[in-house]
Amino acid sequence: MNLSDIIEPLLNWYEAEKRDLPWRVSKDPYRIWISEIMLQQTRVEAVKGYFARFLTALPDVSALAGVPEQQLLKLWEGLGYYNRARNLQKAAQQVMERFQGVLPENYEDLLTLPGIGSYTAGAVASIAFGKPVPAVDGNVLRVLSRLTANYDDIADPKTKRAAEDTLRAVMPAGRCGEFNQSLMELGAVICVPNGPPDCGRCPLAGLCEAKKRGTALELPVKSAKKPRRIEQHTILLLVRDDLLAIRRRKGKGLLAGLWELPSAPGMLTREQAVSQARTFGLEPLRAEELCGAKHIFTHVEWQMTGWRVTVAESSPMQSGLIWAKPEQLREEYPLPAAFRAYLAPFLEENPESSQTSKI
Repeated sequence: MNLSDIIEPLLNWYEAEKRDLPWRVSKDPYRIWISEIMLQQTRVEAVKGYFARFLTALPDVSALAGVPEQQLLKLWEGLGYYNRARNLQKAAQQVMERFQGVLPENYEDLLTLPGIGSYTAGAVASIAFGKPVPAVDGNVLRVLSRLTANYDDIADPKTKRAAEDTLRAVMPAGRCGEFNQSLMELGAVICVPNGPPDCGRCPLAGLCEAKKRGTALELPVKSAKKPRRIEQHTILLLVRDDLLAIRRRKGKGLLAGLWELPSAPGMLTREQAVSQARTFGLEPLRAEELCGAKHIFTHVEWQMTGWRVTVAESSPMQSGLIWAKPEQLREEYPLPAAFRAYLAPFLEENPESSQTSKI
């Protein structure tokens, strides 16, 4: 097929059917950049609220460059992949230093900024500045694989580079941003993953090679990921009156530098949980067993159990723990979503438990 044949029907469909999304109300490069980073590995509906709060707190590059890291991570709390937020700030600081506070127009300059790869650089350059560069993400790769009946592995970087070269050759002058967005939109709402495409609503159905051959469900080809590593953890809610003990994680590795509920490897019994609490220099009074939970990261799955351990008011604090009030946990300290199942009951003052005993 001649790929340039898709341009007119695709752009007409996009103009008529595109979703009303908050980052599409203008071509402000800062808004587009923030939205594209937030949307990486995150659903559109989940991003909308975060995007609004983030832009209210940090409306421009200067504000992002200067915000304290803890406030930045609190704004990002629950979105996951926290290095995205840290790289946003590093990039903003470089924009202030190297580009006089103005996000650069050129694709090559955008690529030099932390956290910006070929897709994000292409999205910002084309949507905000009209540059004739492609923006190829998973949605676009899936659409192209089906349109052209291409069985190349989309997990292979060579396949993505080939797709970028193919699209670069047909970018419509003056409508590059809309063309990139229309391909993304088609993959998000019509030519969807994990199920059959909605060919009856697709503006490109008559041009699609996979539809003609009846092979749409075979495409795209993507090599299997390695299975996630399973880890077992016991989460400790160490409570004194209306205060909760938290600590900061190490500066490297998973959830680096974020605040967390203290934990221990393995599934601890009541006696072991109490003993673990004592290692922090605390005097436990009673222990309540909490519900099991799990949290899935990219390469790791945490299988968790929890204990709420109430300690004496006179308990000294050791081992890097601090006491935090509920309002501080809500407003100041960024805690990852992995701990939400155990943190939420404390904040609601209605701890979920199945067994309670005094010590």
